[in-house]
Amino acid sequence: MSRMSLSRRDLLRRLGVSSAVLPFLGNLPSLAAAAPATKRRLVIVFSPDGVVKRNFWPEAGPLNGRSLPPILAPLAPFQDRLLTLKGVNNKVRGDGDDHMRGMGCLLTGIELFPGNIQGGSASPAGWASGLSIDQELRRHLQSSPATATRFGSLEFGVLVPNRADTWTRMVYAGPNKPVTPVDDPYEMFARLYGEMKDRESMRSILDEIHEDLARVAAVLPAEDRRILEDHAALVRGLERDLATELPTAPHAVPVLESGVVEQNDQMPRISRMQVELLVSALAADFTRVATLQYTNSVGQAHMRWIGVDEGQHELSHEPNSNEAAQEKLTRINAWYAGEIAHLARRLAETPEPGGHGSLLDHTTILWTNELGEGNSHSQNDIPWVLVGDGLGFVSGRAVEYPGAPHNRLLLALAHALGHTGLERFGNPDYCGDGPLSGLA
Repeated sequence: MSRMSLSRRDLLRRLGVSSAVLPFLGNLPSLAAAAPATKRRLVIVFSPDGVVKRNFWPEAGPLNGRSLPPILAPLAPFQDRLLTLKGVNNKVRGDGDDHMRGMGCLLTGIELFPGNIQGGSASPAGWASGLSIDQELRRHLQSSPATATRFGSLEFGVLVPNRADTWTRMVYAGPNKPVTPVDDPYEMFARLYGEMKDRESMRSILDEIHEDLARVAAVLPAEDRRILEDHAALVRGLERDLATELPTAPHAVPVLESGVVEQNDQMPRISRMQVELLVSALAADFTRVATLQYTNSVGQAHMRWIGVDEGQHELSHEPNSNEAAQEKLTRINAWYAGEIAHLARRLAETPEPGGHGSLLDHTTILWTNELGEGNSHSQNDIPWVLVGDGLGFVSGRAVEYPGAPHNRLLLALAHALGHTGLERFGNPDYCGDGPLSGLA
């Protein structure tokens, strides 16, 4: 057991309070194992089926003082903290169709194993043959007491179909080891705070440990008490949302066709609930690496709440000359951008526990996709949009790296989070020039 966990458990033992309080103590500076250091965090967000390029990519150069393209317009409040990377391509080939390779190779940078999952190409495929960059970073950060956290990484989902195949998994703990995202907010809440709540009559965890929290707070320094109160307030809000906002089970169950789920119309609520859980987890220092996956490759959400009745994947196959389809796809991707903006806003509103500024000052959101464009299934110009200051990259600009393998971007992410000894990631053939330069 680490010195960090011993000091916290010793405190609880001395005060005679329940270990249920432990999740609220992880980010308190006075109980840290070592002197507080600047925290850097990475949140990778996925949405599927490519984008409408002409409505997505800004011209290269500074972004400040310019209007953003329609898809990125919801991110305008964070324009000075926005960085777009065009021309960073997924060059990994091998077995599987473009959607399968787009998804399975996106964060791994390496080929899929041969397998028996048949997609839209002549070659079936299996799982990815290597681990994903988030799990590599998890392993690196967990290796040091100064950066180790309770979970190491957290994998959130929003309406990810309840099936396991190459189109639904982007996170890999190793070769042939896909990681299932948690797309039920109740299940994620239970994982974070250790107790499944009854959905009809939510009984607050905070009510149960209120007296214990008060005992602990009484012996803490003033700054720790403030952080503890902020964390408790976040959890109280989460409990309120879980009790009142989602009366039916949100778990995604495929019906009729691939990716269509019976909880489709709950997608906006599930998204906001998962965002709150993610913000809470980062504020509590439960993890410094997380993923948030919206649906899946070949995602077929029907976004009726923005006036789009057709499935996303269905629309993505329409030619660029179909202006009606292009307009609907633009609205769909702008909705995803709005969810990214909401996440950024919540991070910006949440003070950095025990440090300066906000969570967004110490967190970078990376929004990406398995394709650059849906109808051509191109893996060139894959969307890479970064928001926030957690990696120390220079923001407020649009940068182009024509033809750069995305392995080099994955390396740059690792180096920015302190994993500077990582010289190759994924297929080494695409790492020869090292991490992308000019980001910091």
